[in-house]
Amino acid sequence: MKQLTIPEAAAYLLQNDNYIMLTHRRPDGDTVGCAAALCSGLRALGKTAAVWENPQFTEKFRPYLDGLTTEIIPDDAKIIVVDIATAGLLPYGAENYVNRIDLRIDHHGRDMEFGMQGYVDSSAAACGEVILDLLEQMNAPIDKRIAEAIYCAISTDTGCFRYSNVTAKTLRAAAKCKDYCADTYAINQVMFLTKRLARLKLDAYLTQTTEFLADGKVAICQIPESVRQELGITEDDIDDISGFAREIEGVRIGVMLREVSEGGKISVRTAPEYDASAICAVLGGGGHRAAAGATVPGGIAEAKAAILRAIEANGVKL
Repeated sequence: MKQLTIPEAAAYLLQNDNYIMLTHRRPDGDTVGCAAALCSGLRALGKTAAVWENPQFTEKFRPYLDGLTTEIIPDDAKIIVVDIATAGLLPYGAENYVNRIDLRIDHHGRDMEFGMQGYVDSSAAACGEVILDLLEQMNAPIDKRIAEAIYCAISTDTGCFRYSNVTAKTLRAAAKCKDYCADTYAINQVMFLTKRLARLKLDAYLTQTTEFLADGKVAICQIPESVRQELGITEDDIDDISGFAREIEGVRIGVMLREVSEGGKISVRTAPEYDASAICAVLGGGGHRAAAGATVPGGIAEAKAAILRAIEANGVKL
């Protein structure tokens, strides 16, 4: 991938038109917020732009996408991917567009071969920071809707600014969103302060079943599909579930295992002395030093065996 500067990426967007934005599989607040903000900003600049209808969008993030989505990717469209770390995370139904990506905007720096050109800032805590820089570079008019999409992106990807990768720039970006009239209180209520009863029951289940290894430094949680169905858990309920084990006192490596259609989904959260991205890279996954993931064939049992091997391969004796 040809690494651009922010001015170069902005110039590309200003010089071209007819954009389609792709979000990653199991879309979270960062990828949705980035796509919505960039799409709205480009439209405000007179460009034709839309967000491709990811089949996995959930109701929690739907308000940010209102009026922005399309089910069509025209042959002459310029394809932009936001917050997509690797080609394997392209949304279902868009896998064949891997060689048509015109611009990648991201903050995952491990796979720099993905995409023809782009701007990737691995120092950014969230891709939303990069989108804000890009919109300001283009002199796009940032209104309340755009500011709220960016705040959603940044706040959700940083655990409401609790994670170790948060920088002063991250906090300044959030302050700018407030300056642009984002209703941060309302967003925080929905994203961080409201849980359905089903999710609380899941928390209780995980508390009872968490397995501890390496003298309590490693904790493994599992969500079998049968339990998810029994409790009536939705994707929105577990949007932030990956960090559950890492929040337990003494745990330095927290693992969440889930059954998904592709096999066993693994999410890893680590303390600063461990590298979640390096652990998941053993399994073909990736992410950040403090948060990463991978998916392996099979189910939870296969995922557990795989992640234990990966952890041990990174020097942790279990």
